[in-house]
Amino acid sequence: MIKPLPYVEKIQPYVPGKPIKEVERELGIKKAVKLASNENPLGPSPKVIRAINEFLSQPEELARYPEGSGYYLKNALCEVFSRKNTPITHDEIILGNGSNELIDIAVKTYIGPGDEAIMAKPSFIVYSMSVTAQGGIAKELPLKDWRHDLKGMLNEITEKTKIVFISNPNNPTGTMNYRDEFEDFMRALPDGVLVIMDEAYYEYVKDPDYPDTLKYFKDGRDILILRTFSKAYGLASLRIGYGIAKAEIIREMNRIREPFNTNTIAQIAAEAALKDEEHLHRVLSLNEDGKRYLYEELNKLPQIKYLPTQTNFVYIILPEGKSSREIFEFLLKEGVIIRPVGPREIRVTIGLKEENEAFVKAINKFFKREG
Repeated sequence: MIKPLPYVEKIQPYVPGKPIKEVERELGIKKAVKLASNENPLGPSPKVIRAINEFLSQPEELARYPEGSGYYLKNALCEVFSRKNTPITHDEIILGNGSNELIDIAVKTYIGPGDEAIMAKPSFIVYSMSVTAQGGIAKELPLKDWRHDLKGMLNEITEKTKIVFISNPNNPTGTMNYRDEFEDFMRALPDGVLVIMDEAYYEYVKDPDYPDTLKYFKDGRDILILRTFSKAYGLASLRIGYGIAKAEIIREMNRIREPFNTNTIAQIAAEAALKDEEHLHRVLSLNEDGKRYLYEELNKLPQIKYLPTQTNFVYIILPEGKSSREIFEFLLKEGVIIRPVGPREIRVTIGLKEENEAFVKAINKFFKREG
């Protein structure tokens, strides 16, 4: 039997949850609530739906390859950033099959066997997966006060370090690093190290001290800023994201990028999503309402601790003696799907009002049963 490369077997595969309909069938429940994957409960803008339907009314277009450069979507992105007084060009943008693919492309571009990448733990599992798949060394540094330990990450840099990953806000904790500490980090960062700023939850951030990473891009630093249409824009199933970096970095990544890596419908949908700021505002307002409600209800449960979030999910720490798997299985039978992310830690997406209420009812039932 053919054997994989030695480092492949070191990778712990990402395990997605079961389809919600399959969960309902297996457990004999109806109207299960999925709060496990940080999806947008409102879905995409009506403008997105109209744009997709208009495209599908021309079936001959389905037989054609996508616009390989993403020309029109890049135009739309350039317009958005120009309005924000941070002009960018097509040469400074790369599109990906979700920002997830862009992580993989960047790693393939800059990491080889024996090279190092530094990341936090817990954080997005794909960082270590991608690095390990290239034969690189994933150096995982524990969070400090539930946030990236930027000073500690600097201390871990060696001559073999090629990439530092920073998820800001962090998944799964929902916490963020602040402007001043990031400024100190960038000031001390040695040349020849690429900073990958994963800003998948950028749109949800309310804290005014959030770092302006585009400043460092404009200063010509080695930084790749990743954002996605999967979360606040509600296009998770279409898998489309983008990266911003100086043209030299984008040029090298494009050598690795697969031809036609983003499909036509995803490009059209993302372009339409950018043009509906009112819908984005509704999404963010709903999230803030849901966040306040969950805080109020979780404060009534002295057994648990939760972290204030800058995202569309809440990180909850269970008391000693309670496992995340235990509460996951209990809530599942109550028709509520959440995500275990540690031995005693769970992550819960902020959903629609009725979905949040279903979660609160189920978790109260769990602790009442235990009380």
